[in-house]
Amino acid sequence: MSQLPLGFVPEPVTISFEKLLPSRKPPDGLALSRKFKQIVSSIRAVGLIEPLTVGKADKGSGMHLLLDGHIRMAALQELGFVDAPCLLAIDDESYTYNNRINRLSTIQEHFMIRRAVERGVTPSKLSSSLDIDVDHIMKKLNLLDGICTEAVRLLKDQHFSANLSPVLRKMKPTRQVECVELMVATNNITVAYATALLAATSAPMLVGEEKPKKIRGVTPEQMAIMEREMSNVESQFKLLEHSYGQDILNLVLARGYLAKLIGNEAVIRFLSQKHADFLSEFSNIVDTTSLDK
Repeated sequence: MSQLPLGFVPEPVTISFEKLLPSRKPPDGLALSRKFKQIVSSIRAVGLIEPLTVGKADKGSGMHLLLDGHIRMAALQELGFVDAPCLLAIDDESYTYNNRINRLSTIQEHFMIRRAVERGVTPSKLSSSLDIDVDHIMKKLNLLDGICTEAVRLLKDQHFSANLSPVLRKMKPTRQVECVELMVATNNITVAYATALLAATSAPMLVGEEKPKKIRGVTPEQMAIMEREMSNVESQFKLLEHSYGQDILNLVLARGYLAKLIGNEAVIRFLSQKHADFLSEFSNIVDTTSLDK
């Protein structure tokens, strides 16, 4: 099997800023933004991690079009640098690299921080380079401690607060997976929701089999009702999850059948005269393009 050709030179080359031509104007107030200050702090502490991306040099002027890395270049200039390592793109295409890349998930960020610490970078230095509190760095560093493998797999592409882990750690692995599945499916991966699920978890499913401290303003009777209701919701959700695919297929087939039905002039005429309300509803179903409507 032939190897796909690379779209850029694999080894970075150092290019002077005088030879770089920005492809877009920097946003107003860039130097005052938190993102810019974080990048400046990171470069000052650990150097430039990701090279800039540039196009091939113009034959006449020798200038390179800067495809990606405008903020990094501004940060380097702020620190007094006059050049930077660059990845040289081979293709002549208007491809903006980072716009086509998903940003780091929380778990990917955890692995990067852990790798940096294993290589000798201290949490305090990471805190300085990323311009965030060292306690937050430690939370990200210990993110997966006590979290079962299956729950980690479900969360691997998600963005969530590092404060979610301490809540999940209070549950046994089976319950962790149940809660994470529910949070991912409902697109509600928040500490508040996890805390509610924890409160509704029975004692045998908790680490140490001890219920957490009472929630302020909630009586034991209300807590018991909430546990039963949450259990019912989870059961109903599981049932819906199993039948969802078949239900969607049935809806698509029904919509196709109705589209063909009201495309018949005789049917349209009959429904208009006898069942105008049915015709209106059938038309709405056929015109529907999303289940949200």
